[in-house]
Amino acid sequence: MEKGYTNKAYRWNRENYSRRRRFLDIWSFVLTLLFKLWRYNKSWSYPGGVTEAKQAARRKAQAVWIRNTLLDLGPTFIKVGQLFSTRADIFPSEYVEELAKLQDKVPAFSYEQVEAIIEQELAKKIPQLYQSFEPIPLAAASLGQVHKAVLHSGEAVVVKVQRPGLRKLFEIDLQILKGITRYFQNHPKWGRGRDWLGIYEECCRILWEEIDYLNEGRNADTFRRNFRAHDWVRVPRVYWRYTSSRVLTLEYAPGIKISQYEAIEAAGLDRKVIARQGAEAYLHQLLNDGFFHADPHPGNIAVSPTGALIFYDFGMMGRIKTNVREGLMETLFGIASKDGERVVRSLVDLGALAPADDMGPVRRSVQYMLDHFMDKPFENQSVAAISDDLYEIAYNQPFRFPATFTFVMRAFSTLEGVGKGLDPEFNFMEVAKPYAMQIMTNVNGSEGNTFLNELSRQAVQVSSTALGLPRRLEDTLDKLERGDVRVRVRSTETERLLRRQSSVQLGMTYAVIVSGFTLSATILLVNEYVWLAMLALLIAAAVSGLLIRLLMRLDRSDRMY
Repeated sequence: MEKGYTNKAYRWNRENYSRRRRFLDIWSFVLTLLFKLWRYNKSWSYPGGVTEAKQAARRKAQAVWIRNTLLDLGPTFIKVGQLFSTRADIFPSEYVEELAKLQDKVPAFSYEQVEAIIEQELAKKIPQLYQSFEPIPLAAASLGQVHKAVLHSGEAVVVKVQRPGLRKLFEIDLQILKGITRYFQNHPKWGRGRDWLGIYEECCRILWEEIDYLNEGRNADTFRRNFRAHDWVRVPRVYWRYTSSRVLTLEYAPGIKISQYEAIEAAGLDRKVIARQGAEAYLHQLLNDGFFHADPHPGNIAVSPTGALIFYDFGMMGRIKTNVREGLMETLFGIASKDGERVVRSLVDLGALAPADDMGPVRRSVQYMLDHFMDKPFENQSVAAISDDLYEIAYNQPFRFPATFTFVMRAFSTLEGVGKGLDPEFNFMEVAKPYAMQIMTNVNGSEGNTFLNELSRQAVQVSSTALGLPRRLEDTLDKLERGDVRVRVRSTETERLLRRQSSVQLGMTYAVIVSGFTLSATILLVNEYVWLAMLALLIAAAVSGLLIRLLMRLDRSDRMY
């Protein structure tokens, strides 16, 4: 446990939560954040003037403050922050980097509470269930803590116990968050082009799934079955007799943390092999099973004394549906052929790109990205660099990466970083190349005449375009009938005349104001109100300056045309 964590520092670290206190704590954070965001764009708030370096430093400081405040607010916001760390298409890169560091090291709860929860969930006291049970936890996190124990059969296990009052805290916090989400959704600036309510629903679903230990046990069993043919991957077995929705008993599977590189080498294990196996294990999950570990940070992966990879914590898992795989393949082919139009169309079909009236700027951004990346061989590219550039292009654009996509990209970047730590020469894309080639071969069919394959591919593309033409025409006609199609016609001369007319009207307004204040000044001066007369004259002089400036601009415009 980190130093400085006390029960007094965390108001949520109790069973009876105050709704009013939570409401004040959460909204004070939101209002402070809104003030910081408002001040960020004010040049007067930067001593010595605003610069890009000063703005970057302020974004970094704000990101650190957000991370620390989320930690203080407790389990709900720690998990929401960790989920937001995957949404680089919505938040600035500084925020994403800091939220990715959000580690839920929080105070442990008492052994008496552990005893009460286990007895309540399993209907037996700890001595009846376990031969021995260590009262001091191995680790404590925002959702629960883990204790080592031994069954009466002599098997060593770990018991994961959920934090007391967690469901009640979630209900209070999520209800308050719903109101905050509606505020942001209706905001004229931050709500435009953002589906905050959809993000809120997605966070709720993930949070409720993660605190259901029965669901985590089922995930662990499925994950273990998927790797039953691979002896270099180990998944702890679930003891269902000692498991409930709030208590999870797993096989004790100790290992060396995968990021402890020196310890792995000291154990006599080949770091290069482990780096490659880590990448292969994840590619197997994605491409063969469609069921993958959505949070493979170094704390959830260890290495056994025999060199096998050990996976922990199956509360957050992802699934890739068949239609999504097909859509991803369409995107892959578009990228391989540098076809920006095809990539944009496939991203719209996947729901990763929000369709707009004018897709030209988006298409040009995608084409630029393709031209920028494809000048390097596939195996020489970096996952982290690709994902960073993708998110930079997507930020403040109509891209809406699904949670599955962002989980995958974050996992790839994490595994690439761990792999390079184990083996400086490790390249994730080089490991992934055979898998990608296999998928492309499976889609294109058996390897045969390359010319015939290309000819058949183009024929299929032409035929699909021809067959889809009537549907596209029908969609266009439907939009015309509904009034969804807008035709915009620009007339430069008309626009110039309208601007001139608006300027003339503004000039007349200025002239009336100048006349009114000049007359007022004259009357005040006659009645010996000298200071008020001077003030009226100053206002008339200021407005006269604006009038002269407007007339000069009109004169220049007339000479241009």
